[in-house]
Amino acid sequence: MAHQVLVVDDEPMVREVVARYLEVDGVEVHEAADGRAAQEWLDNHVPDLVVLDVMLPEIDGLSILRRLRLSSDVPVILLTARADEVDRIVGLELGADDYVVKPFSPRELAARVRTVLRRSAIRSAAESSSRIDFGELGIDSATREVFLDGAVVAFTPKEFDLLALLAQSPRQVFSRAQLLDLVWSSSPDYQDPATVTVHVGRIRQKIEANPEQPRWIVTIRSVGYRFEP
Repeated sequence: MAHQVLVVDDEPMVREVVARYLEVDGVEVHEAADGRAAQEWLDNHVPDLVVLDVMLPEIDGLSILRRLRLSSDVPVILLTARADEVDRIVGLELGADDYVVKPFSPRELAARVRTVLRRSAIRSAAESSSRIDFGELGIDSATREVFLDGAVVAFTPKEFDLLALLAQSPRQVFSRAQLLDLVWSSSPDYQDPATVTVHVGRIRQKIEANPEQPRWIVTIRSVGYRFEP
């Protein structure tokens, strides 16, 4: 079946151009011209991905994203005319999978959509295998829970995605650029590699007995990280 993508933007030309490029890839595109129409559509449908403008009439894009993340992890790519880094960070912290700053290349956006859909499919396949255990550490992809000595440890969505990705490929070394692509669907050109370092540090604080001498997530100097089973 074709992927279903909701494109939300108040500019008809943007919706038309984005839809045209996505349809070339066989995507079934649905459109909404304002935040209220988008919210009503999302209340009754579950797309494979949402392309969401931040600045919308009726309800803004970040409010839609915030509400969506209360009940769904459907991938979201934000469109923003704001070049300010703070706005991009807010969107990512709310759970956006990627962002594109206007004006943008429709071809680039279509490539981003393909990347996020591919990553989502990989994650869904991984979730079908559900829980994996490494001694006192357990990771359940179906419930998106992390267990340490039998107790649930609170993880943000991106922290979980990063830990699960590393744990599903024990001893495989991932560079920061690879992790940006697989977890954030962003290359270092669009996302600071330090994002990975910060998230690894947060994970270590939650699961490592001694975060300064990690047992699970090991740094491979000048390369990246690997998970030790």
